Amino acid sequence: MLVRTRLLLAPAAAAGLLACAVPAHAEASGQVVSDDIALTASSDGTLHAKETVTFQGSGVKRAFVRLKHVDDRQDRLFELADVRGGTVTTEAERTIVTPSGGGPGQHTVKLSYTVRGTMTPLSGRQELNWVAAGGWNVPVAQTEVTVESGAAVQDLNCFAGELDSTVGCTQFFTNHTHVQAEFRQESLQPGEFLTIVIGYPPGTTSGKPMLDQRHTLAAAFTVNRVTGAALVGLLVLLLGGIALLYSTRGRDARIVSKKAAEGDHAPVDDGEFSPPDGVRPGQIGTLIDEQADVIDVTATIIDLAVRRYLLIEELSRETYGRLDWQLRRLDRPGDDLMPYERLLHDALFTGREVVRLSELGGTFAGELSAVRGALYEDVVRQGWFTRRPDSERTRWTTTGTVLATLGVIGTIGLALYTHLALIGLALIIAGAALAIGGQYMPAKTTRGATVLAHTLGFRAHLYRGEAPDASSGDRIALFSRYLPYAVVFDSVSRWAGTVADVGGDGERADNLYWYEGPAEWDLSNFAESMRSFTLATSGAISASRQFRTLS
Repeated sequence: MLVRTRLLLAPAAAAGLLACAVPAHAEASGQVVSDDIALTASSDGTLHAKETVTFQGSGVKRAFVRLKHVDDRQDRLFELADVRGGTVTTEAERTIVTPSGGGPGQHTVKLSYTVRGTMTPLSGRQELNWVAAGGWNVPVAQTEVTVESGAAVQDLNCFAGELDSTVGCTQFFTNHTHVQAEFRQESLQPGEFLTIVIGYPPGTTSGKPMLDQRHTLAAAFTVNRVTGAALVGLLVLLLGGIALLYSTRGRDARIVSKKAAEGDHAPVDDGEFSPPDGVRPGQIGTLIDEQADVIDVTATIIDLAVRRYLLIEELSRETYGRLDWQLRRLDRPGDDLMPYERLLHDALFTGREVVRLSELGGTFAGELSAVRGALYEDVVRQGWFTRRPDSERTRWTTTGTVLATLGVIGTIGLALYTHLALIGLALIIAGAALAIGGQYMPAKTTRGATVLAHTLGFRAHLYRGEAPDASSGDRIALFSRYLPYAVVFDSVSRWAGTVADVGGDGERADNLYWYEGPAEWDLSNFAESMRSFTLATSGAISASRQFRTLS
């Protein structure tokens, strides 16, 4: 017979612990004189218990462990059922059993119940691990537990004290046939437990642990079948988005490259590149970056001046106290104006013949929005896009934003109540990808890509800033015609500098029929004037507050 015995606590020490423990359990009085528990393990791993409790006093209760923390994500459950001989209440991690009876004198109560979840299959053995006794709210003088399973005991151990105590119990042993394990403990204090551990041969019972996934933030983002499928779906969606972008934007690039390879550049006029026939600066600006920018509207204003619909007059800084310009309406029919150009011209001059840039600041935002909308409509009407680029971007971006917002809400809800939070995270990523990718969704038609190919050579010519060899008048006309396109291509300084010596030093401003400077001004000042005018115009027509003077 296997027998192990632990040293008992000194009576005086036990009495001191008892005295200290009483105030914490003032609601109960008395003690458990003896607690004898007989456990029988059935083939399915269920423990059948018969417990004989002898106690004194009232309010005596026993707390059974209902769950133990296994790790950060799992709890092990123990199911107490079929309780007789007392009343049962449930707390967060405990099941409370109050034996029948109580009051003055000594009482003996017989409890019976079953416990599931105590068996654990291990490598080469099966283990019974259970908090078999203790958990009383009063001191326990003597505890004895016997366990039978019909199988030989391979090893056993026991621990007494706090739930996670590693202090051995008073005594444990087996009978002479090694099929019955016995455990004894002297003096358990209120809230202390007796945990037993017994090793059996493999297959002694079919019992298995009952595990419950604890709801934590880490567990909420667990990868499982459902969340794994969601992540795979996200990958498919992203790859599909890349394929869509390649089939649209990639198509643009292929067409442009093909046209360039075939030598189908911009038309050539007297040995120099010129813009595609009939394509205006604002249209080219919208075609290139698929955005109807403020600079495209500014270039259109300059183009209207070059085409003699208005005159740009630079005002004297000394007279007006600041750098400013005024636009003067010229009497010319608007038969060849594009819809967006007519809208812009009317916005500038309705009810007036002259307007200063400083007067537009803070008042032109609504008209600017309408002109930009008309530009988007125009590139669709030209057949360069099948849908308005801004509407296409908005559609995809809105869809992505809504999806990402639903993903945020879903992630919070799923993280609070389930282990499927990765589904919400997948929605967030997918929505963000759509919102960002939506900026690249507008696709040019074959015609639009061809016009873009024609434009590239012309842009390269403007970047070089080479003025053609021709008479002064022809050079000024050619320079004036190209300048609005240079504004769109952000090469104003390079191209405008070529006009400084068009007519020789000191040539007057009236040599540029569409731009007049103050009395002391000549063409050598034009590059700086045009740079300032471009910045001032873009700021004035888009400003939401009063135009500020350039210094």
